[in-house]
Order: sequence, then structure tokens, then C-alpha cells
Amino acid sequence: MKKVPVTIITGFLGSGKTTLISHLLRNNQGRRLAVIVNEFGAMGIDGDLIRTCCENEEDIVELNNGCLCCTVQEEFLPTMLQLMDRKENIDHIIIETSGLALPKPLLHAFNWPDLKPQITVDAVITVVDAVGQATGEICNRELVQAQREADDSLDHETPIEELFEDQLSCADLVVMTKADLINAEEFEQVKNIISKELRAGVKVIAATKGAIDPGVLLGIGAAAENDVDNRHSHHEEDHASGQDHHHHDEDIQSFIVDITVPHTPESLVKKCTALVSAHEIYRIKGFIDVPGKPMRMVFQGVSHRFDHYFDRAWRTNETRKTSLVVIGHELDEAAIAAALNA
Repeated sequence: MKKVPVTIITGFLGSGKTTLISHLLRNNQGRRLAVIVNEFGAMGIDGDLIRTCCENEEDIVELNNGCLCCTVQEEFLPTMLQLMDRKENIDHIIIETSGLALPKPLLHAFNWPDLKPQITVDAVITVVDAVGQATGEICNRELVQAQREADDSLDHETPIEELFEDQLSCADLVVMTKADLINAEEFEQVKNIISKELRAGVKVIAATKGAIDPGVLLGIGAAAENDVDNRHSHHEEDHASGQDHHHHDEDIQSFIVDITVPHTPESLVKKCTALVSAHEIYRIKGFIDVPGKPMRMVFQGVSHRFDHYFDRAWRTNETRKTSLVVIGHELDEAAIAAALNA
């Protein structure tokens, strides 16, 4: 029986996974691709963006009930079995994990008896934000360092750093996005940092706006489900020792803010920049209703970097509104919503 190849695309919040997959779908070179999108939060922004790149809406499956690494049995396995019912029409499956998901528990699931004979993990691809790594924004490196200097008893790593390392240690290929926004020296520095966490032979390649030949991303043939034990995981080691830091459903929040006051994209960037400075916000993303414009605007930010662009016209059957998903640690939801609606 021919196995259907699966590519797992992982990486921290805002690293560029959706952009990479969107480019892959637009340039599929005749491949029939199915996509599973897992988001941390109830508003399916990534799924909506990916759906506009796909000819058959049936080929996009959204899972919004928590990170796949925590909902493997309830969410992932039934979804994969449903896809297997029509596998004759699928050449390759792409799974975009939540930015907070650990890839290794998902990798274990491919050895489930009902899946293993039908599916192989072609590769785990970890997407890294080159700018976020160069500046230390991703793991709040400056904040963590200041805390360490104030308290020698702190652990040497934060859970976010451990999550990032787990995503790298599971990789068969690393894609550094936004590489055009840093210079050659910074790129090599980031590449050296990343390479220390990778298994031997894992390559690091650069991408601008997700533009990579599908032949580079698909057909790697890693059969990663047969190599699970060689992929380091803080989470499994902590679990074995009676400690478990992977409680992001409790520690990290995600909520939607509906903004009723009119905003220009520029004013929204100013408000969000101020909020990121005052709160431990990892990611802000959503859609903006720009007054007087027929097009919907996509708005997204990582740390103090924000981007916005029109993606399509508002449909006649949808409500025009501005809604943002905010993801972060121990956030004051009421204060953030009030600030955005001030």
C-alpha cells in the first residue's frame, strides 16, 4: 500500500508558517495538497488566509480546540482518518501546527496502528523568524537576562526557550524567514545559534515571503515517525522526572478583541506597539475594516513589528468589523480591550 506523505510545519508564533504554506499552495506544481491548520485561539485567521490559496475548500481542515500536541487523540487522529477515506485524491498532506505546539507528541501519533500503514512523515519543517532571533524578541531574551541578573535562583531556561528548542530538535529542515530584513553577519549569527540545537545533517535555508520551490520542501523522505526517539524533547524529559512545564493552555492566553471605534492601520499599530511594551504579548493578528475601503485588511504583529495589507474584498454575506486575536502570558484582557477601543 502506497503511503501518503505528510509534512509537519512547526515554528513559534509569527514565524511565517502560514505565508510559507500559502506560497506552497499557489505553486503546488500539480500536486493535490490537503492542509490541516491548528491555531491557538478560536478565530481561524490562518485557515481563512490559506483557504484563499486553495482551489478545493474541502482540502482545508481547521482545528481550533487547542494545540495538537495536547489534543492528538481527540482532534488529530479522527481528522487524519477522515482524510484517509479520500486519500486517492490526495498527493501530500501539510499540517501547520500552532506556534505553541510541541512537534514530538504529534510525531508519536503517526505510529498509531490505524495510521502507520497509510501515512509517512516526509519531514518536520521548523520555521524560524530570523529578525526575532537576531533581536532576541522571540524568547524575550533581554527581559529574561534582566530577571536572571536580579535572581540567581532562576532556571537557566524559560518554557518559551524550551519550546523553541524542542521545535528545532525535531526538525528535518529549518526555514529562516524574513532573512532579507537582517544583514549577512546577523544571518550567520542566527544560523550558528540555531545549528547548535539541530541534529547532524539538518540544513538551514533562507526564505523571503515564504518563496521556496515546493521541490525543496516536499519529497524529503525522512520517515520521521521511525526516528522519534532520536529527537530531543524538554517536555518528555520533564514529564519523566515529574516536572511538566508544557501547560500553555493555562499559562498562555488567547482572546479576541472586537474593536468598535474606527481605526486607521497606522493608529492601530501605535496602540498595539504600546500594548506590547506594557504586557507580555507574543502575537497580535486579525482583520481590519478600514472605513471607505471595499477590501478586507489583514493585520499581524510579532513583538514591536507589525504588518498590514489588503487581501480580498469583503463578501456580501459577512459582517465588516475589526477583530484582533491577542496571544500572550498572564494578560489583562479587560485592560487590553479597553485600550484598543479607547
